[in-house]
Amino acid sequence: MLISTKGRYALRILVDMAEHQAQGYVPLHEIACRQEISEKYLESIVKDLVKQGVVTGLRGKGGGYRLCREPDQINIGEILCATEGTLAPVSCLDHNARPCPKSSFCRTLHFWKGLDEVIRAYTQSYTVADLMQPDLPGDDYAI
Repeated sequence: MLISTKGRYALRILVDMAEHQAQGYVPLHEIACRQEISEKYLESIVKDLVKQGVVTGLRGKGGGYRLCREPDQINIGEILCATEGTLAPVSCLDHNARPCPKSSFCRTLHFWKGLDEVIRAYTQSYTVADLMQPDLPGDDYAI
């Protein structure tokens, strides 16, 4: 499993919006500048986030985007599934997969199911609020 730039940028967008939510609607060009990401690419990502009901937009002067929920109510697993389509480590575990005719005797299925459970549990244990936490002192130590 490899998370695409779409998934990674979606998380950065949401953290940025959360950090600037006091100003109301945040213009996309401001997020693009702060995150050093193409505004055009951000538009396509935000479109998906609007469809998922995670952010809402307002056109015109004073417009932009804002979170529909508090940062601690936006689950990272939910966002990654929305942007990536699936987090399943193998195609047979994808929620849209057809039943595999080999599943009854597949010697690796148990492993893949376990990995899938770990991925889901881990991504669902984080929220946007968790990603907003500043690094702990000392985490920047380098030799």
